[in-house]
Amino acid sequence: MKKIDIELTVGIFIIAGIICLGYLSIRLGGMEVLGSNGYDLYAYFANSGGLKKGASVMIAGVEVGKVKDISLEDYQAKVVMSIMQGVEIQEDAIASIKTKGLIGEKYISISPGGSDRVLKPGERIRETESAVDIEQLISKYAFGKVE
Repeated sequence: MKKIDIELTVGIFIIAGIICLGYLSIRLGGMEVLGSNGYDLYAYFANSGGLKKGASVMIAGVEVGKVKDISLEDYQAKVVMSIMQGVEIQEDAIASIKTKGLIGEKYISISPGGSDRVLKPGERIRETESAVDIEQLISKYAFGKVE
């Protein structure tokens, strides 16, 4: 009888440990299992400059969303962003691809506009600024073609 009780207790602890490990993996990985609690906006960029799915979307240095998808459409990068509920983006806002630090990861920075009209889910941010290509800037500077 004692051996069965010990095996049952060990089994319960192992199952609880696996469940906790799965929960932590999902939470720390930033995955969405049951769907997002935000709305989608999209923007077109001439150059995505290494932006990846899951990158941050920030306003004034505060994370307000994530990059949901990046695809090629009409020779431009279409970036779909998932924005948190309660965050309103004006129709004249500007979306820019920025870099954290000199060679850090890419993220999207949204500069709020002054319009009274707020974008609805599924609408497009019209004003965009593509990523700055550091290699291209350095080569222009090195060969004296900086304007």
